[in-house]
Amino acid sequence: MEETLKILVVDDDEVDRIAIRSALTKAGVQMELAEVGDGNEAFSALSTTVYHCVFLDYRLPDQDGLTLIQQLRSSEIKVPLVVLTDQGDEQITLQLLKAGATDYLSKSRISPETLSQVLRSAIRIYQAEMQADLASQQLREAHEELISKNQELERQQQQIQMQNFKLLEASRLKSLFLATMSHELRTPMNAIIGFSQVLLRPKFGQLTHQQRDMVERILNNGKHLLMLLNEVLDFSKLEGGGLDLKTEIFNISKVINLAVGEIRSLAEAKNLSLLVKTDLQNPLVFNDPVRIKQILINLLSNAIKFTEFGEIWVEVKELPANRVVIIVQDTGVGIAPKDFKHIFEAFRQVDQTITRKYPGTGLGLAIIDSLVRMMGGKIFLESKVGVGSMFKIELPRQITLPTVDADVPTSQLDDDDFFCPAKNPPQSSYRGRKA
Repeated sequence: MEETLKILVVDDDEVDRIAIRSALTKAGVQMELAEVGDGNEAFSALSTTVYHCVFLDYRLPDQDGLTLIQQLRSSEIKVPLVVLTDQGDEQITLQLLKAGATDYLSKSRISPETLSQVLRSAIRIYQAEMQADLASQQLREAHEELISKNQELERQQQQIQMQNFKLLEASRLKSLFLATMSHELRTPMNAIIGFSQVLLRPKFGQLTHQQRDMVERILNNGKHLLMLLNEVLDFSKLEGGGLDLKTEIFNISKVINLAVGEIRSLAEAKNLSLLVKTDLQNPLVFNDPVRIKQILINLLSNAIKFTEFGEIWVEVKELPANRVVIIVQDTGVGIAPKDFKHIFEAFRQVDQTITRKYPGTGLGLAIIDSLVRMMGGKIFLESKVGVGSMFKIELPRQITLPTVDADVPTSQLDDDDFFCPAKNPPQSSYRGRKA
């Protein structure tokens, strides 16, 4: 069923109005036709009623069509407008179209066909303009929303930058505080250790068994505290980029044996076997022997700490591409796969509770990780809960400084730097546990 169109004819000439009405009727247009004779009546009608189209005579008794169109547009009254003109009004027609008229038609060309065609065309043009205006409005709103979101993102980015600056400053102050306190505490701690060693010498007098036991406890606890302080100081230097490697050519087998010798008493105290295997055609490397020893002692200390029975062994061998690998294995409690990456984070331990069984600062593996990076090496971890762990450190035989920034966070480790077996490690690798 064809839609009934509401049409307004604005013309002071009754003959012209009858001609328009007759032409629309003969064209079969379903309509509700309203007629007014001047501009004021037209404006009043358009202010209260919505029409599908308006046929507007350019020459009205109270004002011309151009003034009425401008008045309608200023009042934001939108409707398809077809201006009826006389011959010779072409210049005026252009002004009307620029002002907002939809189309025009010469009165001399009014007929059912032309009037119906102009009517349908004006409605289509108007609808297209409305859709374009709507799309344009939506685009403007989307653009304004995008600008608003961009401004909000910029504000958030500025806030994040400020927070990052604050975090960096807090981290710097923390590192400075840790370094200062560690350095200050080392002096009295060295004095405590030194005086304890003096008291244990026979030439300074014989101590009773109870006194000797107490002094040895002071000495051992002092050494332990000094080790913790050294870890904190090393970590602070690594964080601040103030730790440098002192490279030289040395026999890595000798350094490994020296580290194992220093740590062997701890293993024997727990009745653990500590084995060493060296398979090097050329034991000479160019690296920092002190830091290599520190890495090995930290790994062995961890292995002894987390191993209640069984054995610990160290192996060093050559790899292709002029590299060497140091392997430390144990038959300890093992590490769950979910904790693999976390254990290399500073101050992070698998058991974070204050009642944890295994004490420590949680800096040992973080320091190892940073040192290995400085040396251009990689760490590989293989572990199974209840079976044991294996740490493999691959290093170039000759390091070149600088290689990797020491303050690169551990979270940037490639996934290839860790290896977790899907099954238990083979017995040939772990050599089996001692009952």
